[in-house]
Amino acid sequence: MKVVHVAVGVIARGDNIFITLRHDHLHQGGKWEFPGGKVEQGESVQEALARELLEEIGIQVLKSEPVIVINHDYGDKVVKLDVHRVTDFSGEPHGKEGQSARWVALDALQAQDFPAANVPIIKALQA
Repeated sequence: MKVVHVAVGVIARGDNIFITLRHDHLHQGGKWEFPGGKVEQGESVQEALARELLEEIGIQVLKSEPVIVINHDYGDKVVKLDVHRVTDFSGEPHGKEGQSARWVALDALQAQDFPAANVPIIKALQA
């Protein structure tokens, strides 16, 4: 099965994290997620992260650091999540593609509200 490589941004402002709601028609739709998207062929994870976050939530990444890499098999799809914490950015994040979005306190993130592949991200952030 083909692995979908995804650059994921954990947008942090103090102890608050910016999350977005997946559109219902998408895989794992109706769940909250950390924004990001597919790494295209010939693109670095950092390039994909910068491109996706500008497209999805309207911010320009100025500084990020790796957090965790997760491989997860959903049965119908395998994903590799390359997760980076974005600690400095320009612009105000918002749901640029019409998706709901909000800031949430780090300790208020609830694993059951996210796709299964995101659970290790929450655990790593809250450790």
